Amino acid sequence: MTYTTLQRRIGGRRMVMLPVLFLLLFILLLAGCSTDKPGKSKAADRPAKRAVPVLVGLVEQKTVPVELRAIGTVEPYATVAVKSQVTGLLQKVHFREGDEVKKGDLLFTLDPRPTASLLNQAQGNLAKNRAELDNARKELERYTQAAKKGYVSTEQAEQAETKVATLSATIKVDEAAVENARLQLEYSTIQAPIDGRTGQLQVYAGNLIKANDDTAMVTINQVSPIKVSFAVPGRHFGELKKYREAGSLHVLIAEPAGSEVEGAFSFLDNSVDSTTGTLLLKAEAANRDKTLWPGQFVEVRLILTTRPDVTVVPSPAIQVGQAGAHVFVVRDDQTVEDRRIEVGMIVGTETVVEKGLSPGERVVTDGQLQLTDGAKVVDRSAPAEQTASPEASGREAGKGKS
Repeated sequence: MTYTTLQRRIGGRRMVMLPVLFLLLFILLLAGCSTDKPGKSKAADRPAKRAVPVLVGLVEQKTVPVELRAIGTVEPYATVAVKSQVTGLLQKVHFREGDEVKKGDLLFTLDPRPTASLLNQAQGNLAKNRAELDNARKELERYTQAAKKGYVSTEQAEQAETKVATLSATIKVDEAAVENARLQLEYSTIQAPIDGRTGQLQVYAGNLIKANDDTAMVTINQVSPIKVSFAVPGRHFGELKKYREAGSLHVLIAEPAGSEVEGAFSFLDNSVDSTTGTLLLKAEAANRDKTLWPGQFVEVRLILTTRPDVTVVPSPAIQVGQAGAHVFVVRDDQTVEDRRIEVGMIVGTETVVEKGLSPGERVVTDGQLQLTDGAKVVDRSAPAEQTASPEASGREAGKGKS
C-alpha cells in the first residue's frame, strides 16, 4: 500500500467521526442541563408578589344630621359706648381696663361742684317765688273781699289775680330748673348701663370731658350670652323656613379649642343679599366659660334634621377619578376591588354613600395610590400575626416539621 493511499483512508475516517463527536457533545450538554433537583419548578423560583401595606376602615350605618356649614363671626350680645351727658372735669375712674362690670356699677366721677351750684341756685329761686306766690294769694283774697264791699276797684282785684297766675307759672319754670340741675348733678357720676366686660380706657383722671363727645370714654361688650352671625346660600331659604317652623333647627358652634358648644337659632334676615346671594343668620350661645370672644371666626353647623340608617364611609377612603368617585373594597382573601360609588353629603370625617357600598364592608383609607383592581393588601394597623401571609405561614409550618 502506498503512502498516498494510506493518507486518503485516514482522512476519510476523520470525516466520518466528526458528526459522531458532535452528537456525543450535544448529549452531554443535555445531561448537564437536566441535573436540577426533581420537583422544583421555575414558577417556584419566582418570588411571590408582595402585599401592599394599607390602612383599612369600616363601612357603617348611622343616623346622620342634615346640616349646613358656614364660617361665622362672634359678636357681643350687646355693646355700649359709654359717654358723658355733661361737660366736666374727670375726677376718678372706678375700674381697670378689661374688668367685668355689672349694670349699675360706678365707672366715672366728674367734678360735681359746678352742677351742685346750679342746683342750689335753682332751688333758691324756687323757694323765693313760692314765698311770693303765698303773699300774692293772700293779697288776692284781701282784694277780692274789699272789691265785694266796694273798698277797692274791680281792676285792682284783677291785677292781684294776674300776679298769682304769673307767680304760679314762674314756680313751674323754677321746678323744671331744679329738676334739670338735679339731673346734671346725677350725670356727674357715670354708671355701667349693662353687664359686660370693659374695653380700652380712652380717658383718665384730670381730663376735661365734653358732653356727648365723638369718642367714647370706654366701650362695654356683653359676652355672656353672646351672638354668632353667619351666612348661607340663599337657595336654602325654603329648607330654613320649613325646619324653623317645625322647631328642629339646631346650631353647633366650634370653639377655638376644637370642642363644640350648643347655640340657639335666633335670627333669619328678611331678604337675601343681592350682591352675594347669601342669607344672614344669627345664633346665640350661653358662653358661660367665655371661650367665644367678639371678633373671632368660628365654624358653625346648622343642623336642619336627621336621616336614620344611612351608609357612611371614612372620607379618606373616597378617590375621585374621571369616571367619578370610587373606593377600594377589601375582600376576604385580602385582595381589593375597585368599586364605583355615589356619594352624598359630608358629615364630619365621614361621607354618606348613597349607592355602591353595604354596612360591614371594609375599604382602604390610606395607600390607594399603589393599588389596582385585584391587588393584594395587608392592613398595617393590624397585629403582626394577623397580617402574616398564607405563604409565610406555610413556610413556617414546614420549617417546624423539618
